Amino acid sequence: MEALIPVINKLQDVFNTVGADIIQLPQIVVVGTQSSGKSSVLESLVGRDILPRGTGIVTRRPLILQLVHIDPEDRRKTNEENESKRNGRLNRGIDGEEWGKFLHTKNKIYTDFEEIRQEIETETERISGINKGISDEPIHLKIFSPHVVNLTLVDLPGITKLPVGDQPKDIEGQIRELIYKYISNPNSIILAVTAANTDMATSEALKVSRDIDPDGRRTLAVVTKLDLMDAGTDAMDVLLGRVIPVKLGIIGVVNRSQLDINQKKLVADAARDEYAFLQKKYPSLANRNGTKYLARTLNRLLLHHIRDCLPELKTRINVLAAQYQSLLNSYGEPVEDKSSTLLQLITKFAAEYCHTIEGTAKYIETTELCGGARICYIFHETFGRTLESVDPLGNLTTIDVLTAIRNATGPRPALFVPEVSFELLVKRQVKRLEEPSLRCVELVHEEMQRIIQHCSNYSTQELLRFPKLHDAIVEVVTSLLRKRLPVTNEMVHNLVAIELAYINTKHPDFADACGLMNNNIEEQRRNRMRDLPSAVPRDKAAAGGSQSGEQTDGGTGNWRGMIRKGDEGAAGERAGLQHSYPSSPHKGYAVNLLDVPVPVSRKLSVREQRDCEVIERLIKSYFLIVRKNIQDSVPKAVMHFLVNHVKDSLQSELVGQLYKAGLLDDLLTESEDMAQRRNESADMLKALQKASQVIAEIRETHMW
Repeated sequence: MEALIPVINKLQDVFNTVGADIIQLPQIVVVGTQSSGKSSVLESLVGRDILPRGTGIVTRRPLILQLVHIDPEDRRKTNEENESKRNGRLNRGIDGEEWGKFLHTKNKIYTDFEEIRQEIETETERISGINKGISDEPIHLKIFSPHVVNLTLVDLPGITKLPVGDQPKDIEGQIRELIYKYISNPNSIILAVTAANTDMATSEALKVSRDIDPDGRRTLAVVTKLDLMDAGTDAMDVLLGRVIPVKLGIIGVVNRSQLDINQKKLVADAARDEYAFLQKKYPSLANRNGTKYLARTLNRLLLHHIRDCLPELKTRINVLAAQYQSLLNSYGEPVEDKSSTLLQLITKFAAEYCHTIEGTAKYIETTELCGGARICYIFHETFGRTLESVDPLGNLTTIDVLTAIRNATGPRPALFVPEVSFELLVKRQVKRLEEPSLRCVELVHEEMQRIIQHCSNYSTQELLRFPKLHDAIVEVVTSLLRKRLPVTNEMVHNLVAIELAYINTKHPDFADACGLMNNNIEEQRRNRMRDLPSAVPRDKAAAGGSQSGEQTDGGTGNWRGMIRKGDEGAAGERAGLQHSYPSSPHKGYAVNLLDVPVPVSRKLSVREQRDCEVIERLIKSYFLIVRKNIQDSVPKAVMHFLVNHVKDSLQSELVGQLYKAGLLDDLLTESEDMAQRRNESADMLKALQKASQVIAEIRETHMW
């Protein structure tokens, strides 16, 4: 089971090679206020002076410290750790039984621990500057020694309240955020360091620990500076958990004083003095306190914690490996046969474009209509409803109808309503169908443009590897759509022009409508005849009834049959016009023969009202026939001249424009960051696979 910690160290090394922090590995996070003795505790565990010293914030970057226990006789045999190249020659062996290595200095070996401390200071200032600011970028240090137990520790900046000197004003918030980041790792053990000469109830280290670990399942408390308590007091109640209980326990230690550090007192000598102090001051608790007991306890806790975390780690690693494998597949392999690759990408894009229109694409949009479904919606919902909203008599008043009738008769009074007035007015209304028809073409064209982006984002992600090819494909398809747009618009314009070219009054639907209206007029005349009193002569009644259309011309299928010969005489006309014009110039009015009468200023006669009503009914009937034709023919024209033509010619157009030897290298140039992302994903996948193998080896040896 002791081999579990080296396994975690090996996993840490694996992920350090790719600079990734995606796996939260088991580790011990050291938390405490400034001057609480954190650095002394860590150096006691290492057995060496390795940490920078000074006033204020000294630890300004997280230090991930891996302690690796080695046997003295094997320290020169491990090639992975011992061999490094120096001046072109192989350096075999290390002078001294203890050494250190930094991740950022690669294979450089440090046997002088004073040099290790200087390197920590230099690397801290390189990232964090010299103004006492902090950084969350960690420093990775590995110590190999026969005098340490296997541990992975994280030293964090000490908690502070107020900024000092050049420190940022929000230094307290920055430090707390950094601490919370590390102790929020559910696989971490929190080592809360508190000085014995302070009130345990106000311990900032325990407070932040409880914020993240309220049950205390991952927290171990360390009480430092036992030898500095006031005379007549001791830490017995604190160490026994009577003041603040901590589930994983409370361990007291004695630190080296500043005088000891200045006088270069060895850590080993300090450990002997610590043992003597505990035996004298706390004899009953001496075996459960002290630096050596702390090291063994941390080692034991970390081992059990690793054992509990490994199954979840294995699952997490396997899931991430599958995700990175999928991501790597999406980036594709480096191009070898450019000609084949280009043709394959063009063919795939053209196929996906057509499938999106047909509704058989692999990636179906679920948030909005797309492709062929949207085109169908445009035809039958947008275009259909727009046509239905067009009023057959819109922008056409009764006065407009009457004026058209009069203008069509010329200088002679009309016996019948001129046919040319009906054609003139109905063409004016039919012309209004052209604008929504052209708008329908525009909407379909816009949707076919949107399909290009849809295919690029969802269907053919390989195109994202080659931005120049993607842009070229977009340009070719856009150009093809642009060329088909005027052709389709011309056809739709012709469909309306065809309807305007010949007003077919013999259309079966129109003839039936005319006959129905003629019968209605005749029925209304008979009803009035029946309602007359018996004293009224029938010939006068017939004369009056003839105003409603008694006489007909031709069968019920002829629309002229609804319009009888005018017989109302000039008297009725004059009576109606008396309201508009002076009766005689001798009454003081000057007559201008160039004035045009304003029809709206007088009341229409019965015959005029009837003629206008008949014309309006005829216009509405014929307009509905034409609207039905347009509603059916425009989508067919758009499908034939735009949609289907683009579908049928897209692949040949792309191949003809892009599949050229001179364009291969340029079109298949990857984006600048694609190769980098592929390499990063490949490295991460290798690291995850290697980590999975490490855990599998543990299972094979039945370590858990």
